[in-house]
Amino acid sequence: MAVVDHRTATFPVAGNRLDAAREASRTDHTVFWLGLLSVLYNGILAFINHNIVPLSMTHVAASEGLIMASAIIYILHKGIYETDLPAFLFLLFTLIVTIYVSVLNRMLFIDHFRNVLIIFCFTGLGGWSNEKTMKLAFRWASLAVMIFLIFEIISVPFYVSIVHPSDYFANTRGLLPLSYNTTGLFQNALGFPERFSFGIIDHRSSSIFLEQVSLANFCGVIAVYLISMWERLGRWDRLLMISTAVLILVTNDTRTMLIFCFACIVGYFVFPKIPKNFNLALMPLIVAAGFLVYVMKPNATGDNFTGRINLTMKKIMELDPLAILGLSVDRVAEFADSGYVYLIYAATIFGVIALWLFVCLFPAGRTAAQRRCAHSLSLFIFLNMMIGGTAVFSMKIAGLLWFVVGYMRFHDSPRIRQGRPADVLS
Repeated sequence: MAVVDHRTATFPVAGNRLDAAREASRTDHTVFWLGLLSVLYNGILAFINHNIVPLSMTHVAASEGLIMASAIIYILHKGIYETDLPAFLFLLFTLIVTIYVSVLNRMLFIDHFRNVLIIFCFTGLGGWSNEKTMKLAFRWASLAVMIFLIFEIISVPFYVSIVHPSDYFANTRGLLPLSYNTTGLFQNALGFPERFSFGIIDHRSSSIFLEQVSLANFCGVIAVYLISMWERLGRWDRLLMISTAVLILVTNDTRTMLIFCFACIVGYFVFPKIPKNFNLALMPLIVAAGFLVYVMKPNATGDNFTGRINLTMKKIMELDPLAILGLSVDRVAEFADSGYVYLIYAATIFGVIALWLFVCLFPAGRTAAQRRCAHSLSLFIFLNMMIGGTAVFSMKIAGLLWFVVGYMRFHDSPRIRQGRPADVLS
């Protein structure tokens, strides 16, 4: 008689459906809070820093570490499945590269490993999240961003009295305010007269993120979420997300996210018709387009679209040959505004290739919604790396971005685990 090992047994189909229905109706509070805190933790720390007790970089690092450690414990508790292997292998490869770079440069350099660890943690959380939990996390995150953005628009002194970005960055990053900055805002949010602007406020908005670049990129995260989940969102969720994105666009003066959002509107109809593996060509095409811009306008400079592209292309063409192999990591801070160059210096050319493959191949592409998610993710990451630096890798942005990517990967698809074969007794 055969005895089935119950660790690999399956429930009847009816039981599976009942369990799935119960699971879908339950909010996973651990996943919800970790997703929400990835967006809010800097704002919470800034409130503590200004109103309770001064903080330092140690507190910021400890907060990030606690969020990621909690996520890892949660993921390991759930178990390792075959479909989780790409994220695990990507993390393992990055660890090997990190050790290699640290040994060659005789200094501990874990920036890129931290970035990939964030991706690993939040794709894992998203993969285990049900629809209700993910919607709740995005709903509350967007609501918090909108509320603080409204505070900032209506009264900068009131906004500063809550979070005081200038003091926060001075205490936790060592970025002391310049003499002309008496607003209490982060100095880079002040902008300058010739910058693109809708003219609604006299600076670039920051909201709960405290600085303008993360708020701009959060608009891109909302766009990825909307294009992926549009058909499954209710009227009020759609209204909240669109209102938050529009308010960011008209107050943050972000040209890149304005272009990206319009691309997502068109992409909603176009992306489902494009095979997912087309993403493999997207990064080379964006870099080639950047080179074409540089050839046509080699003297373009400044904080505008062509100026930022030219800056990145010049730094790519001036690459230190040793940097490609990870021998110049001490110079990585020079390239915080050029994503591709930063990544080469921080992770070697092999790390760049690994990230490119993961971004393109990890998202699922079976359904129209999954292809929308996959294409919008690649466009968001690779376009940002051409005109920006490391913002898309920070937890404030990467957290919910990879959360939705992880969810969409397992949407309507069961996990498959390598179980031990059933014991058979004759």
